[in-house]
Amino acid sequence: MYIAQAYKGLHDFWRYIIGVIMAIAGVFIFSVPHAIAIGVETVNGNIDASKMNDASYIMSLFEPNINLVFVLLPFVGGLIALFLAIKLIHKQSFKDVTTTRKKIDWSRVWFIFILWGVISSSFVLIHYYFMPEDFVVNFKLRPFLILCVIGIVLIPIQTSFEEYVFRGYLMQGIGIVAKNKWLPLILTSLVFGLLHIMNPEVEKLGYVIMVYYIGTGLMLGIMTLMDEGMELALGFHAANNLFTALLVTADWTAFQTHSIFKDISDPENISLLEIFVPVFVVFPILLFILSRKYKWSNWKDKLFGAVIEPLKENYKLIEDIGNDTES
Repeated sequence: MYIAQAYKGLHDFWRYIIGVIMAIAGVFIFSVPHAIAIGVETVNGNIDASKMNDASYIMSLFEPNINLVFVLLPFVGGLIALFLAIKLIHKQSFKDVTTTRKKIDWSRVWFIFILWGVISSSFVLIHYYFMPEDFVVNFKLRPFLILCVIGIVLIPIQTSFEEYVFRGYLMQGIGIVAKNKWLPLILTSLVFGLLHIMNPEVEKLGYVIMVYYIGTGLMLGIMTLMDEGMELALGFHAANNLFTALLVTADWTAFQTHSIFKDISDPENISLLEIFVPVFVVFPILLFILSRKYKWSNWKDKLFGAVIEPLKENYKLIEDIGNDTES
């Protein structure tokens, strides 16, 4: 019933096209400060023009905390623009794009934020314990504290923008056009993964890393459809990016930060197991834990069933069904 929330607002297909254009415009407008900074450095002769197509080089142009602000700022613009599109173009509430419950369930957000934060941090610490030669301690108190402030404020905005675009806005928009749930689940997962293709990690690890990105998108989509809301996806994504930014960085990652550790290992030595195990082992276990905690049922209908426009008098029923998942 989550996708059917879109029927509460104006849901013509052309409105979603305009909404996507508005979100992209918001991202570009808030990218202007970064472009200006690069332009100034170019005029001052501090940039090698021949390396401008190198993502890792672009990421290294500025002090890491300043660079992180430049990287994250466009998502602020994108989220503002998407919010305006939902309110003005679709006449829909932000809550209805988020969840079927009467209000956003922040306990769900915090539960998976803490759970995945502990799990993902444990992976890094275990790696450091058994293979300390892969890391150097990168900790410097003042830059790290500044990183914490930037990360806590801006990273949840970045991850929320991505979740509202893919697991929210497009999941609902594609769903009511396709009249089913499996197509928006597959399409949003594919597009979410493919948009990471410009990340420096892809250049270093190869296209096989796309299995992780697409697999992550698929898991977040399953969470959203099974739980009748985006709260779990929002919490997971925020924890994943924030704890990673604070704990470990590398010269070849999208986030180059004043983290506690710096990974100095050769990315070419990363095995396929390190990519496949999270997708095919860890994520299914996580979904199992969540399904037990939140009593998910009727998987076939929630993931592959039809999307049917409810009668106006049945909108209350949609919320009641969503509220049943709060327990």
